[in-house]
Amino acid sequence: MKEAMPVLTAGAGLHETLALLTSQLRPDANHKEDMVFLKDVFSERSLGCLMKIHEKLRQYERQSPTPVLYSASSLAEDSNAACITGLHTLHTRVLGQRSCVLCDWQVAEELHSGPMSTEEKELLHLLTSPHLKAVLSVHDTVAQKNFDPVLPPLPDDFEDELEEESVKIVRLVKNKEPLGATIRRDEATGVVIVARIMRGGAADRSGLVHVGDELREVNGVSVIHKRPDEISQLLSQSQGSITLKIIPAIKEEDRLKDSKVYMRALFDYVPLEDKATPCQEAGLPFKRGDILQVVTQDDHTWWQAKRVGDSNLRAGLVPSKLFQERRLAYRVKMGTLPNPKSPKNPVYDQGCDKAGLRRSFRLSRKDRQGSSGEGSDPGDSDYLTYEEVTRYQQRPNERPRLVVLIGSLGARINELKQRVIAENPHRFAVAVPHTTRPKKPHEKEGVEYHFVTKQQFDADALNNKFIEHGEYKENQYGTSIEAIRSVQAKNKMCVVDVQPEALRRLRTAEFKPYVIFVKPRVPESRRRRSATTSPGGGEHGRITDEDLQEMRQSAAQIDQQYGHLVDRILVKEDSASACAELRGILERLERESFWVPLSWVRT
Repeated sequence: MKEAMPVLTAGAGLHETLALLTSQLRPDANHKEDMVFLKDVFSERSLGCLMKIHEKLRQYERQSPTPVLYSASSLAEDSNAACITGLHTLHTRVLGQRSCVLCDWQVAEELHSGPMSTEEKELLHLLTSPHLKAVLSVHDTVAQKNFDPVLPPLPDDFEDELEEESVKIVRLVKNKEPLGATIRRDEATGVVIVARIMRGGAADRSGLVHVGDELREVNGVSVIHKRPDEISQLLSQSQGSITLKIIPAIKEEDRLKDSKVYMRALFDYVPLEDKATPCQEAGLPFKRGDILQVVTQDDHTWWQAKRVGDSNLRAGLVPSKLFQERRLAYRVKMGTLPNPKSPKNPVYDQGCDKAGLRRSFRLSRKDRQGSSGEGSDPGDSDYLTYEEVTRYQQRPNERPRLVVLIGSLGARINELKQRVIAENPHRFAVAVPHTTRPKKPHEKEGVEYHFVTKQQFDADALNNKFIEHGEYKENQYGTSIEAIRSVQAKNKMCVVDVQPEALRRLRTAEFKPYVIFVKPRVPESRRRRSATTSPGGGEHGRITDEDLQEMRQSAAQIDQQYGHLVDRILVKEDSASACAELRGILERLERESFWVPLSWVRT
């Protein structure tokens, strides 16, 4: 006799139905594996819990709970007993239940009528606490406010006003945020049209207003003979609901999706100081180094972009790359901006060989001019505007990224580099430099230096084998590209400290350098610190106010000329903290993703 299928009652829940279905799964010869799989899935405890949560939420939704009281906080001020009423009100609001509050008053009266126990005193103290009063106040605010927007009725003569079938009425609800649209007057026809829709704004979210729409009225006010600035003011002053009468564009169904173009800003931008922007309120302010998602480049003059990591979903206007370059070129022509093609005063000429501040050699002018220029440097263009970037994370089979340290006067980055490498020589290493000086007795070839003849060194320099080279105490020194590759071939992260000019040679897809700018924290005056302690830690003799001023100037010059190439600024308080911070950066480079120029990962 065949077993009858159990019948579910009308009130059976999803989790009960799921349990019944599981019990009816009978494996057979043809579908045994499928049945076992389904039974295992349906028997999962987590799935049953999800079904119960779903039922509770549906039950709560069907009850349509409403507040029992709308003035719990005022009742609480009249009597301590009202706190119990308010607590009961919150309780019933959460559970979606309605009940009489007289029992709460009775409890309060009982508490006041006679001697109170410790528990009763604790209860009254709890109910009269400021925190609960604040909760009751919030409850009243939520209970009394109607969050549903109230749209005005359509005008009685609405149908008579529609001279064309294409005219439509658009009703939007906005708070204090801008509408998210700009307008302009068509020079040929004189009509007011929507120039652009800001992605993520109120107009964009509605999906009812599009670029090219002709605007006729705003809240019943005709805009045909109004100036664009008057219309913008009318739109900005409208709060709550706003009614627009528009004639749709011919291709209003053609809407663009957000693009995946990301740009690193290489300059600061303040819309309120930009007189050329079509709408200052719609502008997006940003600083050099910010990552921008360009959502549309339809307008060749003004892009729409969002700052990555910004909680604001509405896009803003930013000058396009072409427009910004043209503006900078015009400023150079008018003499209000220095010519980027003119020779720059090297930062290292500001006393870089000062004893105790930066023990390094200086690049020769011949090397700076004879560089092959293989690097991917956004500064290769005449003007710094934007650099297209993408996310990159080192894969297990790839060579580690190159870490480049540059430093201003007093940073002592060589000491910082050596200390980090000495702590973990199996993961980090330095590129062994070349030199023409004689080898000392305790030194080994290829460990401290690669010792070469002056003829060999000059030949390598002529063939651009060095990322930088120069002379120090009548001896030649240089760091070669092959020395870096040798470290990376051992699957170690190579850490080099170079002059900023060398960044142009290192910014390649092969090395994918991560550039860290190290600068000491320089006090305003030497009187505010120990007279014998140099910034950045250590004992290096007395440093005058003139020395401190040179350090500030050095840091400012590097930031101005090479700051757009820097990924991280490390302010050196002391050697120990700087070493710990650098170590943390190196460790994150191996496991986290970072923004890099798109050309470095493009196949």
